[in-house]
Amino acid sequence: MPYVGSILISQYTRRFALFQRGGTSFSVSAVDISSEKGYTGHKINCVPFFTRRKGTFVENFNELLKKYADFIVRVGVNPQPGQTLIIRCSLEAAPLARLCVRSAFEAGARDVQVDWNDNAVSRSRMELGSEEALTDFKSYQLRRYLDYAESEGSVCVLHLIADDPEVYAGLDSAKISRVNAANRKFMAPWREYTMNDRVQWSIAAMPSAPWAKKMFPDLDTDAAIEKLWQLIFDVCRVTGGDPVGEWKAHLDRLMTLRDKMNAFDLESVHFKSSNGTDLTVGLADKASWESAGSRNEKGVEFLPNIPTEEVFTAPHKDKVNGVVYGTKPYVFNGQLIKGFHVTFKDGKVVEHGAEEGADLLGQLLDTDEGARSIGEVALVPASSPINRSGALFYSTLFDENAACHIAFGASYPGTTADGTRLSKEELLERGMNQSAIHEDVMIGAEDSEITGKCRDGRTVTLFQNGVWAL
Repeated sequence: MPYVGSILISQYTRRFALFQRGGTSFSVSAVDISSEKGYTGHKINCVPFFTRRKGTFVENFNELLKKYADFIVRVGVNPQPGQTLIIRCSLEAAPLARLCVRSAFEAGARDVQVDWNDNAVSRSRMELGSEEALTDFKSYQLRRYLDYAESEGSVCVLHLIADDPEVYAGLDSAKISRVNAANRKFMAPWREYTMNDRVQWSIAAMPSAPWAKKMFPDLDTDAAIEKLWQLIFDVCRVTGGDPVGEWKAHLDRLMTLRDKMNAFDLESVHFKSSNGTDLTVGLADKASWESAGSRNEKGVEFLPNIPTEEVFTAPHKDKVNGVVYGTKPYVFNGQLIKGFHVTFKDGKVVEHGAEEGADLLGQLLDTDEGARSIGEVALVPASSPINRSGALFYSTLFDENAACHIAFGASYPGTTADGTRLSKEELLERGMNQSAIHEDVMIGAEDSEITGKCRDGRTVTLFQNGVWAL
């Protein structure tokens, strides 16, 4: 569940990109998704990027997009009859959001509401707004979510992201950190619902121009976005035309690996690779390995992250030792951290550095007392579709599913036995970390060797040359 930190916590301050072509203003009204020319409105062609050239991909784009939307809704967030769905998305994601709205109503949702946001507006507010104004939160911003969550039908939340990896590049990173920290504190009561899976939530993505150009700088904008769409459909198992069937088989495989990991009854896992990583991660008391699917407090199944490739659990906050090197850039507060390393002693980061964004990494680790410990360790093979694509996504939602990772900050209560029923004090007694953040960073390498130490003294091989050995 690692992406909760990057999106569900920071969703209230971070916004995503709106692609405007040729300086033309954007209209969100009167969009016809059935047009042979793509999504066209009465005023402009608001999503021109997949009308660029003829071919198989363009010809079946609308069909694939509808399958993607239906899968996101029906399997991802899975709204129940009588339940309200809140969709949070950028203006650029309007065509996908509209399909999701229809799919949700067809699934029996009582109501579907869309909260629009715009990356350009968010950057302007962060750049020009006073810190006092940016942290002047009003009770209705929180109560809206709590009121729906506490209602008879309850609520579920779908996030459609169109990332700009460097949305806040060049701005005051300390100011951004303070504003985000204030925001997290204000929204903490709602965060309890998502961290404990009391409600369904899911996150899926679509391209934006800044994101696509960051990934494919040598292509023109239209070609870059088209290529990113193809990648998203591929790694989200949509291209084959049966995402539900393919995901069922995939989730079954992950559950099999989860069950094997739990059967080992591990007390620690050890990571080693040629880049210098030599890290021992002790596990929390009664730690439970989990995989992609989740259930809310009423037993409703949902899929938090689309895509997902991980099997994960909770470290013990005081039993992590050694050094680890990052293997992919990480986006924090809309800015990049590259080439980082951290050294742990008795669960705490005691030394750290980065080739780029070292100060930003320091700000992340100084968020609060728990930010220097980790709340998650996740195993992802180098053979995952995302890693095999050869693409660096500059998006945690995707890149964390290309490599093993750890997360600075909070543990998920669900990764210790009956954890969602325990108090914070009881979770702490088990070694579960507490923090306002949960930020995933990628540490898996092509030659990663991972072993586990069982509580009965056995050592078992989990990964060889970056892939599962089970």
